[in-house]
Amino acid sequence: MKIDLLYEMEMLKPWHARSEYECYWQALAQAELADRMGFDTLWEVEHHFLTEFSHSSAPEVFLATVAARTQRLRIGHGVTLLPYPFNHPIRVAERAAVLDIMSNGRLEFGTGRSSLYEQQAFGIKFEDSRSMWQEALAVIPRMWTEDPFPAYTGKHFSIPERSIIPKPIQKPHPPLWVAATSPESWQLAGQLGIGALGLTLFLTVGEVAEQIKTYHAAQRAQTPIGKAVNNQVGAFTIVHCAETNEQARTNGGHDAALWYMRYAFQVLAARGREAQQIGPYEEFRKAHPIIAKVIDNSVTFDELDAEDMVIVGDPDKCIRKLEAYKAAGIDRVLCLMQAGRIPHEAVLRSIELFGKHVIPHIGAI
Repeated sequence: MKIDLLYEMEMLKPWHARSEYECYWQALAQAELADRMGFDTLWEVEHHFLTEFSHSSAPEVFLATVAARTQRLRIGHGVTLLPYPFNHPIRVAERAAVLDIMSNGRLEFGTGRSSLYEQQAFGIKFEDSRSMWQEALAVIPRMWTEDPFPAYTGKHFSIPERSIIPKPIQKPHPPLWVAATSPESWQLAGQLGIGALGLTLFLTVGEVAEQIKTYHAAQRAQTPIGKAVNNQVGAFTIVHCAETNEQARTNGGHDAALWYMRYAFQVLAARGREAQQIGPYEEFRKAHPIIAKVIDNSVTFDELDAEDMVIVGDPDKCIRKLEAYKAAGIDRVLCLMQAGRIPHEAVLRSIELFGKHVIPHIGAI
């Protein structure tokens, strides 16, 4: 199992004049330490308008800086929002190729569709977003491998014959991933031959294992959308490691997990007008009883902890939870450590403890 970092660029209020500056530069210091501590990949998402939750609208800029300041850490550009007009597929292909070049072939290319709240501001209809995503994903690997790229006329965009440059240095192209939140998205990922990025927040480990079975079953009728197959499964969650379980609580690990869940289902639902329009929101609510507790603010950290939905505690506790993830079929865990109000120094210590105690153990089993 591989251990990664994931960044949303969370920034809880109250703010001061340099809050965003500090958030980004602290994340860079954390990335440099993670590079030395044996983490595999650093991922940064693309989000828009999600104040406090994610000040991460231009991840390719930050990731280029990470690439320049690290030696071995892979660069997770993901998820990149593919529905056009979030990003035109030509620009996505060009920017990702440059990231692969400047990182010496370390790019992992993650994709997704985003929330209704974000889509509305870009004039995207939620019901069109999946076909927009799939159409863009079908042409981007071709842009990386074909020269010239032949004229293309599709449902959502058309492109004349052009040489789309530069090309990535990984051959045939960087690994492809998609954010998977519903059974349909897990199945589609398996059919298309791309890696699935799920989550353990809101889901028990057993439920995640069932999604992974769906993913692998779909691979039996696989028609790869790219030029190379990626059959890996990743899952993200809130992670904080400290010397003791009590210190992890004192540092804010418990509160960070609760805040994240409440924001996702209270704030995003309200911003999307109707809860039923949030896409996976309604599916989650029906399928997972804990969602009702999140919505009415009655969920406790102990409930999340008992189901291994989050990883917060001392190194031994973190190892036990990761062993359960590995047994469920998860190939890599994306650790959201810069979360809530956890101080920067405590995040650095969490990364260090993972590097010294957790990653060596997980890599040996």
